[in-house]
Amino acid sequence: MKVSVPVMDRSGLSSTVGQHFGKVPDYAIMDMESGTLSFLENTSEHRGGVGMPPELLARAGVDVMLCAGLGPKAVDMLSSLGIQVYVGARGTVAETLDAYKAGKLSRADHDNACQEHHH
Repeated sequence: MKVSVPVMDRSGLSSTVGQHFGKVPDYAIMDMESGTLSFLENTSEHRGGVGMPPELLARAGVDVMLCAGLGPKAVDMLSSLGIQVYVGARGTVAETLDAYKAGKLSRADHDNACQEHHH
């Protein structure tokens, strides 16, 4: 299973969780079976490229997205691509993965999506 976290830098497990899912420079991807951490550059249209972040993540084989928050359209798009979404991530990748494993993050839905992000 591959778990992704939007990040502001490439500092390994110490990478800072990004607050805006679609506009972060990178996504950390942890392969939970092997314990391998890699990074995927956000080349989406939000950063001057093409496509949408959920499409990039789906192509990378991501199964779960852990983020601070995201808009309802992003929740829908990730879900339609078979990616489970959880909100409440903060701090570092390591702290976020620990919170996820401990069941401390909430499954994303329209009630807890960022309503100001209708894109």
